[in-house]
Amino acid sequence: MRVRSHTELKERCRFDTRYFITSADLTAERAAHAVRGHWFVENALHWTLDVIFNDDQSRLRKGHGAHNMAIVRHFALNLVRAVNDKRSIKLRRKRAGWSTEYLASILGQLPR
Repeated sequence: MRVRSHTELKERCRFDTRYFITSADLTAERAAHAVRGHWFVENALHWTLDVIFNDDQSRLRKGHGAHNMAIVRHFALNLVRAVNDKRSIKLRRKRAGWSTEYLASILGQLPR
């Protein structure tokens, strides 16, 4: 499947062509919905990891370190997202670093 896009931002204009492989027989509308849904998830996850965990600043490049830390970051992000309060994800992460009681509540443990 080929997707052509046209993006305008202020004085600039950009045309892109992207290719996707699929075995599904999709209408143009369903294909567009699938592509947008995929990129929404990708961008939301990567943006959150970069803003909250400074993921792009990581210098782990060799061995299994980069993959292992990506798993730890995803695990931590899912735990922080699961908290049911009105704080931002960034503030929840910071508060977990400042307060062992809050951290224990995120991890599902009773404070000692």
